[in-house]
Amino acid sequence: MDIDSFWGLIEECRRQAQGSDERLAWLRGELSRRSLAEVLQFQVRLDEVTHEAFTWDLWAAADRIFGGWCSDDGFCYFGLWMVGLGRDAFSRAVADPDSLADAPEVQRLVGRPTEMWNDEWPGWESLDYVAMEAYGVLTGVEDDCGDAFYAAVEAEQGDGEASSGPLGQRWDVRREDEAARKLPRLSVMFPL
Repeated sequence: MDIDSFWGLIEECRRQAQGSDERLAWLRGELSRRSLAEVLQFQVRLDEVTHEAFTWDLWAAADRIFGGWCSDDGFCYFGLWMVGLGRDAFSRAVADPDSLADAPEVQRLVGRPTEMWNDEWPGWESLDYVAMEAYGVLTGVEDDCGDAFYAAVEAEQGDGEASSGPLGQRWDVRREDEAARKLPRLSVMFPL
Protein backbone atom coordinates (compact mmCIF):
# COMPACT_ATOMS: atom_id res chain seq x y z
CA MET A 1 0.00 0.00 0.00
CA ASP A 2 1.61 3.24 -1.13
CA ILE A 3 0.87 6.62 0.41
CA ASP A 4 -1.81 7.47 -2.17
CA SER A 5 -3.63 4.20 -1.46
CA PHE A 6 -3.39 4.86 2.27
CA TRP A 7 -4.95 8.31 1.92
CA GLY A 8 -7.53 6.93 -0.51
CA LEU A 9 -8.63 4.48 2.17
CA ILE A 10 -8.83 7.25 4.78
CA GLU A 11 -10.89 9.42 2.42
CA GLU A 12 -13.23 6.53 1.57
CA CYS A 13 -13.64 5.86 5.28
CA ARG A 14 -14.69 9.50 5.75
CA ARG A 15 -17.29 9.12 2.97
CA GLN A 16 -18.64 5.77 4.15
CA ALA A 17 -19.14 6.38 7.86
CA GLN A 18 -19.82 9.14 10.38
CA GLY A 19 -18.17 9.33 13.78
CA SER A 20 -14.98 7.67 14.90
CA ASP A 21 -16.57 4.38 16.00
CA GLU A 22 -18.38 3.88 12.69
CA ARG A 23 -15.27 4.85 10.76
CA LEU A 24 -13.18 2.35 12.73
CA ALA A 25 -15.69 -0.42 12.09
CA TRP A 26 -15.71 0.38 8.37
CA LEU A 27 -11.91 0.58 8.21
CA ARG A 28 -11.46 -2.64 10.22
CA GLY A 29 -13.82 -4.45 7.84
CA GLU A 30 -12.09 -3.06 4.77
CA LEU A 31 -8.61 -3.94 6.03
CA SER A 32 -9.80 -7.43 7.04
CA ARG A 33 -10.63 -8.11 3.39
CA ARG A 34 -7.11 -7.26 2.24
CA SER A 35 -3.84 -9.14 2.34
CA LEU A 36 -1.61 -9.26 5.42
CA ALA A 37 0.98 -7.27 3.48
CA GLU A 38 -1.53 -4.46 2.83
CA VAL A 39 -2.58 -4.39 6.49
CA LEU A 40 1.05 -4.07 7.58
CA GLN A 41 1.65 -1.38 4.96
CA PHE A 42 -1.37 0.54 6.25
CA GLN A 43 0.28 0.70 9.70
CA VAL A 44 3.64 1.64 8.17
CA ARG A 45 2.01 4.52 6.25
CA LEU A 46 0.06 5.58 9.36
CA ASP A 47 3.29 5.69 11.34
CA GLU A 48 4.98 7.70 8.58
CA VAL A 49 2.28 10.36 8.35
CA THR A 50 1.89 10.75 12.10
CA HIS A 51 5.67 11.17 12.30
CA GLU A 52 5.32 14.10 9.85
CA ALA A 53 2.95 15.72 12.35
CA PHE A 54 5.32 15.23 15.29
CA THR A 55 6.38 18.89 15.48
CA TRP A 56 6.54 21.42 18.27
CA ASP A 57 4.36 23.81 16.27
CA LEU A 58 1.55 21.27 15.95
CA TRP A 59 1.95 20.35 19.61
CA ALA A 60 1.52 24.05 20.42
CA ALA A 61 -1.66 24.09 18.30
CA ALA A 62 -2.96 21.08 20.25
CA ASP A 63 -1.97 22.79 23.51
CA ARG A 64 -3.98 25.85 22.48
CA ILE A 65 -7.05 23.87 21.44
CA PHE A 66 -6.94 21.91 24.72
CA GLY A 67 -6.76 25.05 26.84
CA GLY A 68 -3.04 25.44 27.40
CA TRP A 69 -1.77 21.90 27.90
CA CYS A 70 -1.71 18.66 25.91
CA SER A 71 0.00 15.54 27.29
CA ASP A 72 2.43 13.34 25.35
CA ASP A 73 -0.25 10.69 24.78
CA GLY A 74 -2.86 13.34 24.04
CA PHE A 75 -0.62 14.76 21.32
CA CYS A 76 -0.14 11.31 19.76
CA TYR A 77 -3.92 10.82 19.70
CA PHE A 78 -4.31 14.34 18.30
CA GLY A 79 -2.00 13.42 15.40
CA LEU A 80 -4.10 10.33 14.68
CA TRP A 81 -7.24 12.49 14.79
CA MET A 82 -5.64 14.83 12.26
CA VAL A 83 -5.18 11.87 9.91
CA GLY A 84 -8.93 11.34 10.20
CA LEU A 85 -9.47 14.90 8.90
CA GLY A 86 -8.23 13.70 5.51
CA ARG A 87 -5.15 14.28 3.41
CA ASP A 88 -5.74 17.93 2.49
CA ALA A 89 -6.50 19.14 6.02
CA PHE A 90 -3.67 17.02 7.43
CA SER A 91 -1.12 18.35 4.92
CA ARG A 92 -2.21 21.95 5.49
CA ALA A 93 -1.89 21.51 9.26
CA VAL A 94 1.61 20.03 8.96
CA ALA A 95 2.65 22.98 6.79
CA ASP A 96 0.76 25.58 8.86
CA PRO A 97 -0.69 24.46 12.21
CA ASP A 98 -2.88 27.57 12.40
CA SER A 99 -4.78 26.21 9.37
CA LEU A 100 -6.55 23.89 11.81
CA ALA A 101 -8.75 26.93 12.45
CA ASP A 102 -10.36 26.18 9.06
CA ALA A 103 -11.34 22.60 9.96
CA PRO A 104 -15.06 22.28 10.74
CA GLU A 105 -14.13 19.70 13.38
CA VAL A 106 -12.11 22.37 15.21
CA GLN A 107 -14.65 25.14 14.63
CA ARG A 108 -17.33 23.05 16.37
CA LEU A 109 -15.24 23.09 19.57
CA VAL A 110 -14.94 26.87 19.84
CA GLY A 111 -16.56 28.36 22.92
CA ARG A 112 -17.51 24.99 24.36
CA PRO A 113 -15.96 23.62 27.57
CA THR A 114 -13.83 20.53 26.98
CA GLU A 115 -16.12 18.42 29.16
CA MET A 116 -18.85 19.01 26.54
CA TRP A 117 -16.77 17.81 23.57
CA ASN A 118 -17.66 14.11 24.06
CA ASP A 119 -17.54 12.37 20.64
CA GLU A 120 -15.99 15.45 19.03
CA TRP A 121 -12.83 15.24 21.17
CA PRO A 122 -9.81 15.87 18.91
CA GLY A 123 -8.10 12.55 19.51
CA TRP A 124 -8.40 9.18 17.80
CA GLU A 125 -6.28 6.68 19.71
CA SER A 126 -8.18 3.69 18.29
CA LEU A 127 -6.97 4.43 14.75
CA ASP A 128 -3.54 3.23 15.88
CA TYR A 129 -4.96 -0.25 16.64
CA VAL A 130 -7.24 -0.87 13.66
CA ALA A 131 -4.55 -2.51 11.51
CA MET A 132 -3.56 -4.79 14.41
CA GLU A 133 -7.20 -5.81 14.83
CA ALA A 134 -7.49 -6.60 11.10
CA TYR A 135 -4.21 -8.53 11.34
CA GLY A 136 -5.73 -10.57 14.17
CA VAL A 137 -8.81 -11.34 12.09
CA LEU A 138 -6.70 -12.41 9.12
CA THR A 139 -4.34 -14.59 11.17
CA GLY A 140 -7.07 -16.03 13.37
CA VAL A 141 -5.25 -14.88 16.52
CA GLU A 142 -7.43 -11.93 17.47
CA ASP A 143 -6.80 -11.84 21.22
CA ASP A 144 -3.02 -11.99 21.39
CA CYS A 145 -1.50 -10.90 18.10
CA GLY A 146 0.16 -7.68 19.29
CA ASP A 147 3.74 -8.96 19.52
CA ALA A 148 3.59 -10.69 16.13
CA PHE A 149 1.92 -7.67 14.52
CA TYR A 150 4.44 -5.13 15.79
CA ALA A 151 7.37 -7.40 14.88
CA ALA A 152 5.96 -7.69 11.34
CA VAL A 153 5.45 -3.92 11.10
CA GLU A 154 8.99 -3.31 12.29
CA ALA A 155 10.34 -5.75 9.70
CA GLU A 156 8.25 -3.98 7.03
CA GLN A 157 9.60 -0.56 8.07
CA GLY A 158 13.20 -1.65 7.72
CA ASP A 159 15.97 0.55 9.01
CA GLY A 160 14.12 3.83 9.35
CA GLU A 161 15.47 6.69 11.38
CA ALA A 162 14.52 6.62 15.02
CA SER A 163 12.76 9.73 16.26
CA SER A 164 14.45 11.58 19.08
CA GLY A 165 11.58 13.98 19.66
CA PRO A 166 9.36 16.52 17.98
CA LEU A 167 10.78 18.44 15.04
CA GLY A 168 11.37 22.16 15.21
CA GLN A 169 11.80 24.51 18.13
CA ARG A 170 9.80 24.12 21.33
CA TRP A 171 7.89 27.20 22.45
CA ASP A 172 5.33 28.09 25.10
CA VAL A 173 1.83 28.56 23.69
CA ARG A 174 0.85 30.27 26.96
CA ARG A 175 3.00 33.25 26.00
CA GLU A 176 0.29 35.28 24.33
CA ASP A 177 2.64 37.39 22.19
CA GLU A 178 4.27 34.31 20.69
CA ALA A 179 0.98 32.45 20.31
CA ALA A 180 -0.59 35.46 18.57
CA ARG A 181 2.33 35.55 16.14
CA LYS A 182 2.57 31.79 15.42
CA LEU A 183 -1.08 30.72 15.83
CA PRO A 184 -3.06 33.92 15.31
CA ARG A 185 -6.43 32.36 14.49
CA LEU A 186 -6.28 29.49 16.98
CA SER A 187 -5.22 31.96 19.68
CA VAL A 188 -8.37 34.00 19.09
CA MET A 189 -10.60 30.91 18.81
CA PHE A 190 -9.19 29.28 21.98
CA PRO A 191 -8.22 32.00 24.46
CA LEU A 192 -6.42 30.83 27.59
